[in-house]
Amino acid sequence: MLLLVLAVIVTLGAGSAVALVATSGDGSSGKKSPSESDSATGGLPTPSLSIPSELPSLPTDVPSGLPSGVPTDLDSLLPSLAGDDVPYYMLQTGDCFNIDDTKPGQATKRSCRAAHDAEVVKVAELEGTYTTDAALKKAASALCAKPLDTKAAKQPAGTVRGTLVQYPDPTGFKLGIDKVACSLAADVGAGKRKLTKPLT
Repeated sequence: MLLLVLAVIVTLGAGSAVALVATSGDGSSGKKSPSESDSATGGLPTPSLSIPSELPSLPTDVPSGLPSGVPTDLDSLLPSLAGDDVPYYMLQTGDCFNIDDTKPGQATKRSCRAAHDAEVVKVAELEGTYTTDAALKKAASALCAKPLDTKAAKQPAGTVRGTLVQYPDPTGFKLGIDKVACSLAADVGAGKRKLTKPLT
């Protein structure tokens, strides 16, 4: 019986919903039980439910594997579930991290009060269409230039010696990764210097 009532409500649409919540002039509810008929509408129609005797078959030519153009090394795009390693695009402003040249695109989050390589100054988003690494690099650098210069100027002399702009490669950008992490670093490359407190 419940299925029948739900089907009637769906069949009648919005006009029926308004009728269900209307009140009569004497303050009593205008609701009627399912067995009562409404003389204005001539009664509720009885829905007919039918189930097809044959259900459509599922396609048999389901492709196996990943479509072309999707990178096979998805570890660089997906967050790591263990430890403090994350893809660079999951970093947020104020995060401190270490970088490992053997893991491009990854960052190892660290406390800003412990020794670390860099701190994120700003996370920006790329807008537009870019098909080459050079175009992405240029756009990402432009997004980071002013915030990095402004933040670097506020640091005590000798605190930071470089900038780090992390951006997606063309394949990642096509997949929807549009984040750019703009960071100040204690040293660039194989430097031994570290930051030991949050940037000011």
